[in-house]
Formats: sequence, C-alpha cells, structure tokens
Amino acid sequence: MGDALEISRIRHWIIHVPLMSAISWSSGKRTGSTRLICEVTTQGGVRGFGETICLLDFVPAVFESLVMPLGMGRRVTDVERLTRAAEGAGYYHHKRALVFALSALEMAMWDARGKHADMPLHQMWGGAYRSKVEMCAYVYISCPETVAEALIAYREQGFRSFKLKVGLDPEQDIALVAKAREVLGPSVNLRIDANGAWTPAMAKRMLARLQPYDLQYVEQPLPVEDLAGAARLRAASPVPICVDEGAYTLQETMTAIRLGTADVVLIDPHEAGGLWQCLKAGAVCEAAGIHVGMHSGGELGLTQAAYLQLAASMPNAKIALDTIYQLHADDILTQRIPFEDGLANVPTGPGLGVEVDLEKLELYRTDEIVSAYRDPDNPDWFAEKPAH
Repeated sequence: MGDALEISRIRHWIIHVPLMSAISWSSGKRTGSTRLICEVTTQGGVRGFGETICLLDFVPAVFESLVMPLGMGRRVTDVERLTRAAEGAGYYHHKRALVFALSALEMAMWDARGKHADMPLHQMWGGAYRSKVEMCAYVYISCPETVAEALIAYREQGFRSFKLKVGLDPEQDIALVAKAREVLGPSVNLRIDANGAWTPAMAKRMLARLQPYDLQYVEQPLPVEDLAGAARLRAASPVPICVDEGAYTLQETMTAIRLGTADVVLIDPHEAGGLWQCLKAGAVCEAAGIHVGMHSGGELGLTQAAYLQLAASMPNAKIALDTIYQLHADDILTQRIPFEDGLANVPTGPGLGVEVDLEKLELYRTDEIVSAYRDPDNPDWFAEKPAH
C-alpha cells in the first residue's frame, strides 16, 4: 500500500465570480474576482482545496510549469519543503512571481492534512485563541456625497470597523474621510488605504490634514519600493502606518520591522506563499509588538475560511479583517460564510472547515484573466504610482 498522505492528483480551475456591482480604486476597476482554485487528492482518497489571486497571466503559468510538478507525489505534510524547492528552482530571484501560484497548492495541502487528521486547521496551529473574528466593512465609494448611505447600512448590520479607498484625488480624499467620521461618530475604527498613491511630500501633507479624524491607520501611503521614505514617514507621522504590499513575504516583513516602516502589518497567504508563511510572519510581528490584519484581494470562500483559521490561532490578529467576500454575487462553497453583527464564526470542520461546490467551479470557469488594474470605461487610463 502507498502513503495515504501522498498527493496522487492535482487539478486546477481558473474562475471568475462577478461582484454585485463594480468597484473602482486607485489602481483600477474590479468587476469581479478572478481566482485559481486547486484541488489535491491523496492516495488515502482525501481531497483538499486551495485558492489564490489570479489577476495576472503569470499565475497559471508558474502554477502549471513549476508548482504542479513539484507537488505531485509529495506528502501533504511537506509544505516547508515544497516552499524551499520552489524557491530553489530559480524563484528566489522572483519571489513575487512565485508566491501567488505556490499558495494555491500550499492551502490545498493544509486542507487535505486537516481532513486526514479530522481537525480544523486552527487546532493544528495551537488552538483557537478566538472563536469569532471581527470583520471590517470595506467601502469602495470615493464620493463624499454618496458614501454615507453605505456606511450607515454597514453600521446597522453591526460592523464596528470601516475602511475607505483613497489616493484618487487629495481634496476628495479629505472630504471622504471627514464625511465618514461625521457619519460614524468617534467610537468606531476608521482606516484608509492609499495603495501607494502618494509621494513622501504628499503623504506628509495628507497625514497632517487627516490627523483630526483619528484614523486607526493609513495603509501603504507610499510606493512599495520606498522603504527609506516609509521609515522616515512613520517616524514623523501623527497617524499610524500600515504596510501591506511592502511586507508580502516573511523576509519583507522582517525588513519592515527592522527599518521601522510599520505600526500594523497586513498578511496574506497568496502574497506570502502560503498559510505557513503567514503564521511565521505573524509570529515575527507578535515578537515586535505589532498587531496584524489580513489583506483583501477579492477573496472567495476558501480564502475567507483560511483567513478565519489564521485569525483564530494568532493572538496578535486583533485588527478587524478586510473583506469584500460578501460583495460577490455568488461563491464556490456549498454554503456561504455568514457575517453577523460584524463578526464571523471560525469554521470548526476539518481542514479549512468548508466544502467546495464543484458545479460552481465549472459554472464560473474561464479562459480569460480579467484584470482589476485597468478601467475598461477609460482605456487610456493607467495607475501611476505615486500619483500625487
């Protein structure tokens, strides 16, 4: 008999699930979420599923040419060796091209491992530090005149943390934040994300003007490459600074801490290369006294479940999780993950704790990678970083 934990088959789908309505941001326009879904089957007959971002053409190429061959015949327990083998195949030069593709298989391996053990992943990672996780109402409305209605609706649903996209126009951004604070009052957490749209000079001006609105933090105010500028900005900023794109991998997280660029770090298994890398990055942040949140990149049910498993097991995951999960018109799970009073229960079933609807994977299968980094209504526009 063979090894029950050994991977005997790997399948994948490229899918596109539409949003209920399009959302615009400083890097483009998103009409739906394009994801790569991976299924592994072990010799023991257990299937595990994983999900990753698939907004650029290199993701399926790297998955098919590198990740799948490395995964076949590997035990689902060997996520660390999988990561090292993939990096060693030349991708230590190109980690940001690797991590998106790698994370789909790595998540599926964890899901299968949990199912073999008949345990939810958080129980395999030290147990449930929390059984409910706070979610953040993520509002992609840039118009100060129309944002109030959405904010009030989320508050009535029980949300206590709110996030706005900025970086499109400085005056509009200030008016947007002012309106949000006026509508929400002083007691809720309010955060903004500039997506690297500001120069250091603009960031200094904007942070000074934003100080009266008591922001929880400003996410990625500068382009990802400007580490020195980010450290200087944080040292002088009256508003806490959050790093997302500037701390994709474990090593980048350590660099951010060493240089002092971050008060808060957002983690993301797709950007880190897997769930195990997120756990390690979270531990590094915990040792530095830094709380972590989780990045939202168009997550469907598998990723949302993975986020909840991570947040359940990480003591310093005290930042309400960014999410646009509920904005999708559908999901790929047999049952969608509910939010109640701005909270989500941590799944308690084995592995990720959720079940995939294979018919939905076929329904939403696509051969086209729909970019979120362009605006189809404005074909000559492109995202400039920094823009202001």
